[in-house]
Amino acid sequence: MSWLDALIMGIVQGLAEYLPISSSGHLEIFREILGIDLSGAEALEFDVALHVATVLSTIVVLWREFLPLCVSFFTLRFDSGFKYVCKILVSCIPVAIVGLCFKDVVESFFGTDLTIVGICLIATAALLSFAYFSRTRQETKVSGTAISQEEADKSITWGTALTMGVAQAIAVLPGLSRSGSTIATGISLGANRAAVARFSFFMVIIPILGEALLGLKDIISGESSTQGSVGAIPLTIGFIAAFVVGCAACRWMIEIVKKGKLVWFALYCVAMGIVCILW
Repeated sequence: MSWLDALIMGIVQGLAEYLPISSSGHLEIFREILGIDLSGAEALEFDVALHVATVLSTIVVLWREFLPLCVSFFTLRFDSGFKYVCKILVSCIPVAIVGLCFKDVVESFFGTDLTIVGICLIATAALLSFAYFSRTRQETKVSGTAISQEEADKSITWGTALTMGVAQAIAVLPGLSRSGSTIATGISLGANRAAVARFSFFMVIIPILGEALLGLKDIISGESSTQGSVGAIPLTIGFIAAFVVGCAACRWMIEIVKKGKLVWFALYCVAMGIVCILW
């Protein structure tokens, strides 16, 4: 992999991880466009680097909310912050089950065929369209009046957290947007839009870090199918690109969700889905 390929893939990951257009689907699309053919170990190594970079960008952008949550949880304060983290942990249960028990089955059955990616992108468009035309109970309640972040976060109930977690688990399919699925689900259940966006970005931290640790274990133990290395320069460039672009995309996506402009991404996903199917 050249440094230019790594730069492009890092930019794609940084954008697609937060925008509701599927990072896994777009990474596969650009691998096809750029003609990138990595061995098992190389692909795993590069994917781990890109995903860790976007997790770090989430923490950097939302650090004012992230640090108090860590303090509340690890000091056992049992306050609203502690309860919020517990909801995040509940949301991670479905994807943990899928990742630990069914990941190989999903990958072998669906693979990374662009036709599957295209179908899932169109499914993402349907979810985003439904969320766009849904008016949340919270919006109806406040009738346009601004509410505090703490009040908005209360709209994420235990049931909403678990259901968003199920949506995140289903989004392991290539082309089905994780952020799009979870945000659309939360909005459709009546939660505050800004609160849903924040919760969606927080709830992916644990699964991505867990997957990264498992990937590192496979690389170190040599369990990946083919040994190899992408190289320090492409890894570094890809990591930095994903982190910088991820920071910008995270901020942008929060504002987009607040304004309810998800329908434009639905149109994009339909167009890209059709291209993938016809490719």
